[in-house]
Amino acid sequence: IMQTLKGVRHLMTSATMKQAVSEFNMPVPWGEIRGKVWGPDHGRPILCLHGWADNCGTFNTLIPLLPKEWKYVAVDMAGHGLSSHRPPGVFYSFPAYVADIRRVIGALQWKRFSIIGHSMGDALYPEMVESVVLLDSYGFLPTDAKELHMVIRQGFEGMLEFEKKKDEKKEKVYTYENALMRLLAANPSLSEQSAHILLERGLAQVEGGVVFTRDFRVNLKNVVRVSLEQSLELQSRIQARVLVVLAEEGFEKMFSEPEQKTFTSTLLQGYKDQSGMVVNVPGDHHVHLNTPETVAQIVTDFLQEDAHSHSTVDLSSLSFLHMVLELSNNHSTNWTKASSWYSLTINRSSFLLFSLVLVRENNMTCFAL
Repeated sequence: IMQTLKGVRHLMTSATMKQAVSEFNMPVPWGEIRGKVWGPDHGRPILCLHGWADNCGTFNTLIPLLPKEWKYVAVDMAGHGLSSHRPPGVFYSFPAYVADIRRVIGALQWKRFSIIGHSMGDALYPEMVESVVLLDSYGFLPTDAKELHMVIRQGFEGMLEFEKKKDEKKEKVYTYENALMRLLAANPSLSEQSAHILLERGLAQVEGGVVFTRDFRVNLKNVVRVSLEQSLELQSRIQARVLVVLAEEGFEKMFSEPEQKTFTSTLLQGYKDQSGMVVNVPGDHHVHLNTPETVAQIVTDFLQEDAHSHSTVDLSSLSFLHMVLELSNNHSTNWTKASSWYSLTINRSSFLLFSLVLVRENNMTCFAL
């Protein structure tokens, strides 16, 4: 695991809770992906994925209110926060972000984990994801099939125009106060305190002031689009339980076209049909950052319930293991070298395979599980 500790600091939440945080750092072919880590090394793995144009600081106030025995890794997606920008000429797209997430999971050596973020990765790697929490998000953002060609073309033209002007335009340098004002103007759902939090990783010091760390190309139109039909097909492949937390003054308020509202209602019904939960809370798009206590208990209850369902094992399987352990302690048993493999039945027909190796040496029985 490529993980670099850049010093440990403590975050104080509105509830006066403290929790140690360390910096995450791993190499990728074009640079590095950065992030933050909360919780013990062997805690239940939770991957936290921020939204468009944010950074992993968006979880600074929520995670300290969640169970402290779990391990949370929140990453700055490529082109956001402190993570490297993609190479020149490369587009930012949702599938590329999923590939980045897969790299992170490989570096962490996680086999199963839960997500607080979006669900496209769950559709592509359903065997790896236990549960998904969507914070004022629908997981997918469909485009009307009739408009696909136009939106993709706009994305191409935007990139070409950006590349043409990039060498001519100098990066704008701000004072901290002006950068704060710009962020708040572009994101009216942010409180001033939340804006300060995002700017911790959203600004870099340069001569004469600060610049935004975000790659400007993330503002260009995404050229990899999916229709509603494709979104529903991906959604149907999700095996994890999904919790959708919608802010009453949040993302849905941005949709004014009837087609867009049809898309969101269809996606929500799809989650419900797959035993998902949809909860409405007061607040706006950044409710998890502005007033984390509004969503913390909802998220905790859902993830704890889902963890319990995944850990429910067949008692007869445990009895089998107990019997083998008892036999191994019987001095009359002549163990030289034996190996027994046994499957424990887990909820949802998945299987956890234990390897039990018993070695009898010098009147001592050694176990490797």
